[in-house]
Amino acid sequence: MSVNPYSKDFPVSWEELHRNARALSWRLLEMGPWKGIVAITRGGLVPAAILAREMDIRLIDTICVTSYETDANSGTALLQGELNILKGIEGDGEGMLLIDDLVDTGKTARHVREMLPKAHFATIYAKPAGKPLVDTFVTEVSQDTWIRFPWDMEYTFSAPLAERNPR
Repeated sequence: MSVNPYSKDFPVSWEELHRNARALSWRLLEMGPWKGIVAITRGGLVPAAILAREMDIRLIDTICVTSYETDANSGTALLQGELNILKGIEGDGEGMLLIDDLVDTGKTARHVREMLPKAHFATIYAKPAGKPLVDTFVTEVSQDTWIRFPWDMEYTFSAPLAERNPR
């Protein structure tokens, strides 16, 4: 049985995600022009849609990957399992933006980098283990933090931190 390596939660609102994706767009616009976007599914789909709008890019493709397993006890995707490519794309990625929501351990990043070595890899969030594998990112978070994206959450009561982590 795997041990949960995430001791901190970092909830991200839709507004914050949109603001950070726009900040990523500003950085990437200065480096363009770009031929298109390749979103890494599923996490890269929403950021890719925002970037496509902000950068006026119409060519969008996907690399479909699974790498997280669901924790049977909590129902949360926490355990990194075997990487499985469900759909790739042709070419080496030249002139393309490769977009994901975050780079965590770098397991997925290493594999898609090999698939598209000439693409510019950008994420909104980066953790220390995966950070060297991306070309551009907006926010760094600690390795022991689980980022809770808005598409994975619903509004509910949240206990104060002191109650969740008694001393």
